[in-house]
Amino acid sequence: MHRLFYRRNLPHYQPKGATLFVTWRLAGSLPQEVVDRLQKETNYIRMQLSQLDRNDVRSQELYAEYRRAFGRFDRELDQSESGPVWLKDEAIARLMVAALHHRDGQQYYLLAYCIMPNHIHAVFIPLQEENGEPIALETIMHSYKRYTAQQANKILQRKGAFWQHESYDHVVRNAAELERIVAYVANNPVKAGLVKQWDAWPWTYIKAM
Repeated sequence: MHRLFYRRNLPHYQPKGATLFVTWRLAGSLPQEVVDRLQKETNYIRMQLSQLDRNDVRSQELYAEYRRAFGRFDRELDQSESGPVWLKDEAIARLMVAALHHRDGQQYYLLAYCIMPNHIHAVFIPLQEENGEPIALETIMHSYKRYTAQQANKILQRKGAFWQHESYDHVVRNAAELERIVAYVANNPVKAGLVKQWDAWPWTYIKAM
C-alpha cells in the first residue's frame, strides 16, 4: 500500500508521480561504527539547521546537507575494505541486472542504475496501481530484495542476510537534478577507481531520455 510518508530507521517520502533515486547495500557492507558515526554527524547538523528562523533557508540547507551526508555514506561504501563484495561476482551482477529490467514496465519506469561491488544505485518512476495510487517503494524494494537474496544465496551456496534491511531514497525535484543524479550514478565506478570512463563499466545502464 502506498504511503506518502513512512519511517523505519530512516524517513521515506514518496509523492505521487515522483522520480526516485534509491540506493541499497549488502548486509554488513559497512562496519556498525561507521554507520553510527555518519548518523551522529547528520543528526547533529540537522539539529543545528532546525534552529534557523527562515523556513526557505532551512529547507535549502537541509537539502544541501542531505546531499553531503549521502556523499559521505557513498564514499564509505566505495572505499570500504571490510564486508562482502558479492556484487563483483559476474553471475550475481547479471542476476541483479535481470531483476531490475524484469520489473521495468511492471512496477516502475527504469531510468538508470549502477551495480557496484557492495551496493546498487537506481533511478526510476513507480507505476500506478489500478486505484491510481503509485506502487509503494517499500513494495518494490521488498519484491526485488527478497527474490535476488534468495537467488544470490543459492549461487553463493550460503545462508543468511544478503541485503541491509533499509534503503536510502530521495525524491528527484526537477529535470536539472535528474540529469545530475543520473550522471552521479553513471560515474560512481569512475569515482571509485574501478574504470577510467563510465561506459567501460559493464553494470551501468542509462535509458535514452
